[in-house]
Amino acid sequence: MSAIEVEHLCRDFEYYEKESGIRGSVKNLFHREKNIRHAVKDVSFDIKEGEVVGFLGPNGAGKTTTIKMLSGILHPTSGVVRVNGFIPWERKNDYKRQFSFVAGQKSQLWNDLPASESFHLNQCIYEIPDTQYNNTLEELVELFGVKDFLKVQVRRLSLGERMKMEMIAALLHKPKILFLDEPTIGLDVVAQTNIRAFLKKYNKANKTTILLTSHYMRDIEELCDRSIIINHGSLVYDGELSTICNQLSNRRVINLSFYQVIPKHILEPFGSVTEYQENKASLEVENDKLTFVSQKLLNELPIADLSIEPISIERGIASLFSGKEV
Repeated sequence: MSAIEVEHLCRDFEYYEKESGIRGSVKNLFHREKNIRHAVKDVSFDIKEGEVVGFLGPNGAGKTTTIKMLSGILHPTSGVVRVNGFIPWERKNDYKRQFSFVAGQKSQLWNDLPASESFHLNQCIYEIPDTQYNNTLEELVELFGVKDFLKVQVRRLSLGERMKMEMIAALLHKPKILFLDEPTIGLDVVAQTNIRAFLKKYNKANKTTILLTSHYMRDIEELCDRSIIINHGSLVYDGELSTICNQLSNRRVINLSFYQVIPKHILEPFGSVTEYQENKASLEVENDKLTFVSQKLLNELPIADLSIEPISIERGIASLFSGKEV
């Protein structure tokens, strides 16, 4: 059963350009040149109930715009969206109780009040019965280990503690759909690990459908089996992360450091130079040439250190961002 269905989704934004200076301001009063930016262009995908999907793309690719349309914040220019059978921008109360939207850079909590007060406000908004509210809150607080911080003003919490409170506030009404927009941004490694562990456990226990955007590849690798990648508003990949890894497995990266400065053109015959500094470089080499190239490098150049590693999944996704085949 599909939880999210998106067909030919488009969203355009109008904007105006203005020349600088007083002359430009006066001219702008009588004539403005209107431009259109295609933020999302003909995007289609389908997400099944209980699936955790990574939604990836560079800054400005259209990820947040798409999620805002799925949550009903924005109306599309054209296209069809159904989330649990609802059309999001109709904003029916029954639909609002079906999802939560957590953004790492925006807060739904009141900064000058303890988080517990915001939790109680959400209870009233979503009309959660007292017994269900108390049981859910107790469960979430125990999972996150934040019992001692419930009565502390939100602005006095660390970023990691605040994000845990944001997650609790979003999950009090037990949504079936969870939209997460950079939920671990700015968090330290420990806090990121805790958030990921919680989401994994929560998804397994409740079969919650999760659409996750993140620039931290560890979030995607640990939580998602499937990724949807968009760039310049268009979908460029929809499939398993393992497929990208498999297509990259026929190449390796050789990391080099030298005792002296080596010009870049000397390295180019050995393989594709992906990174270069005066005394450091990285080469991309096919597997069947790896032994030969490594030996040749050691024999012909003043190598201080040499290491070989697989091509990272980040590089494969970066290739998709640029519209190249992996």
